[in-house]
Amino acid sequence: MSVNINFLGGASTVTGSKYLVRHEGKCLLIDCGLFQGYKPLRLRNWTPLPIAPSEIDAVLLTHAHLDHSGYLPLLAREGFTGHVYASTGTRDLCRILLPDSGHIQEEDAAFANRNGFSKHAPALPLYTRQDALDCLHLLKAVQFGVTFQPIPGWRVSFSPAGHILGASSVLLNVAGRRILFSGDLGRPDDLIMNAPADAPAADTVLIESTYGDREHPKEDVLTELGPALKKLAKRGGVAVVPVFAVGRAQALLHAIHLLKVAGEIPTSLPVFLDSPMAVHTTHLFEQHPQDHRLSSKDTRALTHGATMVSSTDESRALAQRHGPMVILSASGMATGGRVLHHLALYAGNRRNMIILTGFQAPGTRGATLASGAKSVRIHGREIEVKAEVVQLQSASAHADANQLLAWLRTMPEAPDQVYVVHGELAAADELRKRIKHELGWRAIVPEHGSSWPT
Repeated sequence: MSVNINFLGGASTVTGSKYLVRHEGKCLLIDCGLFQGYKPLRLRNWTPLPIAPSEIDAVLLTHAHLDHSGYLPLLAREGFTGHVYASTGTRDLCRILLPDSGHIQEEDAAFANRNGFSKHAPALPLYTRQDALDCLHLLKAVQFGVTFQPIPGWRVSFSPAGHILGASSVLLNVAGRRILFSGDLGRPDDLIMNAPADAPAADTVLIESTYGDREHPKEDVLTELGPALKKLAKRGGVAVVPVFAVGRAQALLHAIHLLKVAGEIPTSLPVFLDSPMAVHTTHLFEQHPQDHRLSSKDTRALTHGATMVSSTDESRALAQRHGPMVILSASGMATGGRVLHHLALYAGNRRNMIILTGFQAPGTRGATLASGAKSVRIHGREIEVKAEVVQLQSASAHADANQLLAWLRTMPEAPDQVYVVHGELAAADELRKRIKHELGWRAIVPEHGSSWPT
């Protein structure tokens, strides 16, 4: 029987990555992500998978971002009982991210019910914090470079992918077929993360394409961020910075620290990290020095260069402060969490600033803000946007199109087939064309729900 891949997410879209590999009655799920962005995509989270979770033998995670791991609590609640294999960094991050995700969903549902803006009565969370806690015992950590068998006879190894702590590319060897999952690839010139390892030989490759149709600018994040914060400090405004709690928050903290050391912005400019998840993640950098390029001194500066805000009372108290100040808060595309309250409070003042720090998936509030919209809908209300919106083009933790192709070129031999995944359709198809024309390899963009042989 052949080996088949069923694309249950991350196909023709940049979210919800789930790839089900089937062979001789066994099933292995690579990534288990939430859909985010447009409502039709988010509704997929509520649609049962085409396979009973109890029939999935094991799960592999490339990394801990919720669009790759955030469906796990629901998978486990619906009957999955196997192991979830991940790198040590990914395991540790999931212990933070997944309960926080459940908590945020509970908070958002409760807020909707209190204020009556949901069409559902009552509004329910997709899963709860307890659901997430209940699935954590399934996580099993594996070191980079170690070969293991999630299913007897199925051999797997993880290699560093850069991007965030613990991010991995996955090489699966089953029935004589070598299948390589890139995961989300980081940049070779990332401010804080190590470069991805070279790609191993494989017969089939699944390559992400978040930035498959564009190149990063030549300028770095310090060149972009410095003038914006200098201007903000001068006019006494408040900068609200939606950040991913894992990776982006720490990169921005490090960049602000470097700008202060260089005298580019006032050392007195107050910085607040308002996200329990981001606070806990920042401390993890000390525990995983092999995953990043920061020195021990730089790592200490991450935790001492900003005021760490954990409780909701501390978060609300920020509203009583006057600018200038910088508030970094999750989530990175402004899809939920505390950052929404800060945006609702500060977006209406021209003295303030909203700083977007990376790719904003279509359908998210971040994308709405990036488009120059005059208002954004938050908690059932239209919030006027008068604050200056700054989108940093250089802060992305993803490899750009040239860097993705360069990674593919490190493969010792050409694969038989490349599937271009985890990208918006335009980005994925542009990368597909470049793979075909520049490398001469077979490449397709699979559709959601489709199944292909390896």
